[in-house]
Amino acid sequence: MIIEPRTRGFICTTAHPEGCAKNVANQIDYIKSKGQIEGAQKVLVIGASTGFGLASRITSAFGCKAATIGVFFEKPPSEGRTASAGWYNTAALETAAQKEGRYAKSINGDAFSNEIKEATINLIQEDLDKIDLVIYSLASPVRTHPESGKRYKSTLKPIGSAYTNKTVDFHTGEVKEITIEPSSGEDVQDTVTVMGGEDWEMWISALLEAGVLADNFKTVAYSYIGPKLTEPVYRKGTIGMAKDHLEKTAFTISEALAKINGKAYISVNKALVTQSSSAIPVIPLYISLLYKTMKTAGVHEGCIEQIYRLYKERLFLDEIPLDSEGRIRIDDYEMRPDIQEEIADLWQQATTETLPEIGDLKGYSKEFFNLFGFEMEGVDYEKEADEMVAIPGLSNE
Repeated sequence: MIIEPRTRGFICTTAHPEGCAKNVANQIDYIKSKGQIEGAQKVLVIGASTGFGLASRITSAFGCKAATIGVFFEKPPSEGRTASAGWYNTAALETAAQKEGRYAKSINGDAFSNEIKEATINLIQEDLDKIDLVIYSLASPVRTHPESGKRYKSTLKPIGSAYTNKTVDFHTGEVKEITIEPSSGEDVQDTVTVMGGEDWEMWISALLEAGVLADNFKTVAYSYIGPKLTEPVYRKGTIGMAKDHLEKTAFTISEALAKINGKAYISVNKALVTQSSSAIPVIPLYISLLYKTMKTAGVHEGCIEQIYRLYKERLFLDEIPLDSEGRIRIDDYEMRPDIQEEIADLWQQATTETLPEIGDLKGYSKEFFNLFGFEMEGVDYEKEADEMVAIPGLSNE
């Protein structure tokens, strides 16, 4: 079938298998070009199919030459309907890994559930014995709690009062003012339940109890802080409360891991175009200005460059550099004072008319469509594509 992008708001409802494969291949080539990383050898990535999770699995498999298991919740293809992008990404990654004789298997399902945790533990016990790294990179907006069965939904709202600022519709380029009403009722607690640290802790507790964590084991969860500009809707909003909880959970997990000399870390990453970030008002305009500023300064990074730097320059050093809150920081280029001062100046100038010049809306839009396998160089989108792609290492379907 001929596959074209179909968008609905901040999501694309189609994905291109060859485009996704090309995107994965480009990331693999980048990691291979950097040489081997002395790091983990048996890696579980929870939330492994897109964005930072996908980059983590690629870096593990092709940088550290590790055996990897990926856990995700992706839609398979059916006749005349494409799979989700994460499905095609995983198929491409596992095909490439297996060609090099490297172990790569997957579990597809709700990572919040006890059943998927059990299936993952069983797979580790059968194939890998013990793992030495878990990357936790879930970004789901909803969670069905495995104990109560209650379904929780996260919100992206300020706390206390309404927030008004600029945003951009990256499809049309229109810069406009938006007002986001404050959270109410149980919005904060529900968001913490979905996006906080409870599930990360449940995963590590289950893996530890099952005896599948190696000595000197590490686990990393991804977080974001961002600038003062986005604080009301992000770090001081409902999602920020969830990030606070996630970060505090790292200390609780580290205490539990002490018996195997294990440690839990938070990595604070930079703002990037992801399916999640596209949904947050104000953030697309900020990222458009950020990209232009960082590209001009020669310090722009995508997911794969960020995770390479995390692995090579932070995570596997004898002394891991941490900030005053005990976090790994790879948002250091984004948060440089000169970068943030420039963005603050550009923010005041940003209008529908000026943004094409002062921002990188084209770069934002291209990266958004790249997430779904579209607008990738070297792919013929007028050619028939086979949507029925299988994941070679899928273990539970």
